[in-house]
Amino acid sequence: MPDLLAARSQMAVSLAFHIIFACIGIAMPVLMVVAERRWQRTGDTVYLDLAKRWARGTAILFAVGAVSGTVLSFELGLLWPHFMELAGPIIGMPFSLEGFAFFTEAIFLGVYLYGWDKIPRRTHLLAGVLVAVSGAASGVFVVIANAWMNTPAGFTLVDGALTDIDPIAAMLNPAAFQQTLHMTLAAYVATGFAVAGIHAFFLLRRPGVAFHRHALAIGLLVAAPAAVLQPISGDIAARQVARDQPVKFAAMEGLEHTRAAAPFSIAFGIEIPYALSLLAFHDPHAVVQGLDAVPPDERPNVPLVRTSFRVMIAIGSYLACVGLWAGWRAWRKRSLGSSRRFLWAVAIATPLGFIATEAGWMVTELGRQPWVNTGVLKTAHAVTPMPGLVVPFTLFTLLYCALGAIVAWLLYRHIIQSPRT
Repeated sequence: MPDLLAARSQMAVSLAFHIIFACIGIAMPVLMVVAERRWQRTGDTVYLDLAKRWARGTAILFAVGAVSGTVLSFELGLLWPHFMELAGPIIGMPFSLEGFAFFTEAIFLGVYLYGWDKIPRRTHLLAGVLVAVSGAASGVFVVIANAWMNTPAGFTLVDGALTDIDPIAAMLNPAAFQQTLHMTLAAYVATGFAVAGIHAFFLLRRPGVAFHRHALAIGLLVAAPAAVLQPISGDIAARQVARDQPVKFAAMEGLEHTRAAAPFSIAFGIEIPYALSLLAFHDPHAVVQGLDAVPPDERPNVPLVRTSFRVMIAIGSYLACVGLWAGWRAWRKRSLGSSRRFLWAVAIATPLGFIATEAGWMVTELGRQPWVNTGVLKTAHAVTPMPGLVVPFTLFTLLYCALGAIVAWLLYRHIIQSPRT
């Protein structure tokens, strides 16, 4: 395996592993806070049990996410030294702010875990809210750094070096809002449906168990609104990509040639006239740049990018439909756990949010290639000259597989497994 491919593969595996824990770290605190608030309002001890179980799960995943995130930060310096040399003065700010949010989350998570019956109820709930807020902020700052890699801003490029650096302008780059919105919603969708789906499966086996009914309702309360909003944020993000990263957009849509009034290709050669121009620029006659606008060596892997994009869109559409179904049942005051068809739909959704998230990050990262910073630094020029990178790639992959199995067992042991199941 070439060293460049080994380095890219190692970063891909590390990011694919870490992003799952990052998503859960953003959304799981919301679930535990909602459960605790419902316990305080109703006095139902099932909600208290859920809050404590989800808090333990948050702690486990927080610890693993901290380790995998630290590995990623080391990999940036060890595998991509030329990128860090160039971009360090800019991405240092969002990463330092992410560190501040991370430590804030750790402090208040400790207060939440060990503060039961030791601090006032409102103060304890507030600690959980701060865990949720700082977890979301941590994710936002990391995504801002990635958005800057997609749409670099806040500097002047002189002889291959960045000068006149404005870190605030860099953080407010053209892709920052769209990416952070889309990723934050994705975290709530993936985690909420994963929780709801697991408990929907148990309800299919043993209907009426209060523990699973309450967990299902809270999971859907977090997931359903985010799933319905996600296609809107996706449209906003896609239009930004069409404007600022036209090559990536062309790869996402498989558009070979630049053309006006571009049609949208569904599948099997079926096209909707004018639809792509309308979606990208809200103008049915707008010109959409194709892959022919750049040389072949500056194009991404189109089949992988396009397939990942289609997977993300298909799953997102399914989850939005399930979210609307859940909202309709709640509006009609029908029990979420009384319909087996609905429970099966939610159970099927259990892994889909995370699959869509992984596919979306493949679009983001692969669609930018061959650039690590769009138009500034190519990936091949950023990699370390150290040989033999296939060895750490293999070792880290095996490590992540083992760690993933251990985490799955711990989560089952401390959250799901109970006499009620």
